[in-house]
Amino acid sequence: MVTGGTRGIGAAICRSLAGQGAAVAAGYGRDRERAEAFQAELAQSDIPVSIHQGNIGSADDCRRTVQEVIDHHGRLDILVNNAGITSDKTVFKMTDEDWYKVLAVNLSGAFFMSKAALEHMTERGTGRIINISSIIGQIGNIGQTNYAASKSGLFGLTMSLAREAAFALKKAEKLDGNDVGLTVNTVAPGFIETEMLDSVPEKVLDRIRGQVPLGRLGRPDEVARVVHFLSADASGYITGQVWAVNGGQDM
Repeated sequence: MVTGGTRGIGAAICRSLAGQGAAVAAGYGRDRERAEAFQAELAQSDIPVSIHQGNIGSADDCRRTVQEVIDHHGRLDILVNNAGITSDKTVFKMTDEDWYKVLAVNLSGAFFMSKAALEHMTERGTGRIINISSIIGQIGNIGQTNYAASKSGLFGLTMSLAREAAFALKKAEKLDGNDVGLTVNTVAPGFIETEMLDSVPEKVLDRIRGQVPLGRLGRPDEVARVVHFLSADASGYITGQVWAVNGGQDM
């Protein structure tokens, strides 16, 4: 399951996983027309993808959509918490609502989705949870205190969930000899060419490119490549880690 899976980085992750034979469930918020178009696009390549509507900012919706995916597909092996929003303002202009709604989707949503998925994965003894954070969570940004806090919060969430997942397997006597395991990791993209950057003036993008050692913005498929790697059964000894995909911008 990939939340925010019908556009941008999420869509690239869905394509990557589906291209390697995974049965993919793509979550979306409000734009059903866009979700159905994405589903139809992949169907033309004989790639079946189920779509699931829900509000990631709602704990009840998080639990419902996870169960919906399990009911539809019979199991949930991989959860990618990709859904995210912005509400950019300087701290002096940021309202209470601006703060709460970004934290609710970007951080609390990842927690509630992960909690629901972990219960299922622990019972099965294997699973992958991958959170999509951001370089902004590592270096901050003017006008994005809410977004930076939410994305930085995913680092602590990831490490704590990784420890709890391993502990839960050990307690259930499903850890020893389990090379696939139950892992939790984070991918932290830099500035990626998606719709989220459509409103950014070109001169600002030029300045960003100038700060990246590789001299360009990233592509969604480059983030998906790392997610795919962490999702593999062979990546069972990698957990609680943050993987940067930012062209070296944080060096």
